[in-house]
Amino acid sequence: MALRKIVLQGEECLRKKCRVVTDFNARLHTLLDDMRDTLLDSGGVGLAAPQVGVLRRVCVVMNEDEEIIELVNPEIIAAEGEQTGLEGCLSVPGKYGVVTRPDFVRVRAQDRHGKFFTVEDEGLTARCFCHEIEHLDGHLFVEHTDHLMEGEELEEYIRRMEEEDA
Repeated sequence: MALRKIVLQGEECLRKKCRVVTDFNARLHTLLDDMRDTLLDSGGVGLAAPQVGVLRRVCVVMNEDEEIIELVNPEIIAAEGEQTGLEGCLSVPGKYGVVTRPDFVRVRAQDRHGKFFTVEDEGLTARCFCHEIEHLDGHLFVEHTDHLMEGEELEEYIRRMEEEDA
């Protein structure tokens, strides 16, 4: 297992549609293990294969119980509700935007051995499912916001949101 370099916005691989995984072999298992390690090292909550330069339909998502969910060839099969909040990306470090996503998402995917399963969640994990699966089609969250925040502006936005919630 190894840490992989996370590619940054502007790299061509982030704009390409990923290929379906058909071989559930040791190379896939190594990719998944490396992506897990890279995600844990990064402090993020999701990572898609194109973010480490691999154009395959693979992503890993950490749910709110801090469990890593491996998704191979994932597709969203149900989505309900709406949530609007801050979103960031390991490939766009330090910048955040306000993005609206479904509040509940059900995903059908395969595991590292090719077995199909479904997983569903809400809140942050639902947001993460949508975000990571979009990476597999060559899209970034910045397409959903007209303004990116960082530094003092971001801190001020977070402070205002915390005051509204209090």
